Amino acid sequence: MANTAVMISVVIPTLDAEPHLGRTLAALVPAAVDGLVREVIIADGGSRDGTLRIADLAGAEVVASPPGRGRQLMAGAERTRFPWLLFLHADTVLDPGWPEEARDFIARAEAGRMAPSAAVFRFVLDDVGFAPRIIEKGVALRTRLLGLPYGDQGLLISRPLYDAVGGFAELPLMEDVDLVRRLGRSRITVLRSRATTSAERYQAEGYARRALRNLGCLALYFLCVPPERIAERYAGPAGAGRIAP
Repeated sequence: MANTAVMISVVIPTLDAEPHLGRTLAALVPAAVDGLVREVIIADGGSRDGTLRIADLAGAEVVASPPGRGRQLMAGAERTRFPWLLFLHADTVLDPGWPEEARDFIARAEAGRMAPSAAVFRFVLDDVGFAPRIIEKGVALRTRLLGLPYGDQGLLISRPLYDAVGGFAELPLMEDVDLVRRLGRSRITVLRSRATTSAERYQAEGYARRALRNLGCLALYFLCVPPERIAERYAGPAGAGRIAP
């Protein structure tokens, strides 16, 4: 029988997410049937494809927001009703075993067996070959040594802790880094379950080029460059004004 005391609201920011959203939502179904996931909120930034139709068919609640991941995540979080929040990217699919591990993490947190903390998943790309494995190892190293997981690793956090650290900021990019920096490395737990993310952007741009651009954006953030300027660099000329979550 499901432990009804453990209840999660899932927040997914979307912008023209039709190619991937169905798989992301399907991975949540067992947890919804079990009563762990109680609501799914799609924070949409103005999709022009079939994203909203997929959300409607899945029974998710849709919240309209100006585009920009920070704004969308803020808007979605404001609509949540349950004590635990799971922020998830629209092209990220969680492992089948994630509900059990999430439930165990929440139980330990609520029993006071650990300090208040948030959890993220292990980053995996849905591609074969040497390059994606190198990227995955780099992400694992960054997460372990610097305490800087990105949003495509998901974020499971209690509502009180989310509010205590100030929640997501209204940023077009780097909103994930901004939040986990306020959490601090000591309050981030890496779960064993994987978050498998689409490698589409790496494949389109090239693994080396994409990785270097991501590192460049992170460096600019730490140099206090305004996030709006970083977003322009991240999107490139073709993506100006359409920063996809």
